[in-house]
Amino acid sequence: MDSVFKALSDPHRRDILKILKKGDLSVGEIATHFDFTGATLSHHLDILKRANLVVTERRGQFIFYSLNTSVLEDVLLSFSSFFSQ
Repeated sequence: MDSVFKALSDPHRRDILKILKKGDLSVGEIATHFDFTGATLSHHLDILKRANLVVTERRGQFIFYSLNTSVLEDVLLSFSSFFSQ
């Protein structure tokens, strides 16, 4: 769970998740929403992937990213348990 909170602590990574909420995107498509380098985007995506917040799928020569909704549901359930007692 620590890796999830680390991933969510950065506003750029939260923005990436918001963008992916609309649907699967390639790295190039994600990059059009930001003005930082490809290396920086790759770093953010790697952190999101290690936290299991996004999953990847290779389609031809491109890698597409999508939200891992099951992990997001687990995070929400964890938060709700703090407030329900």
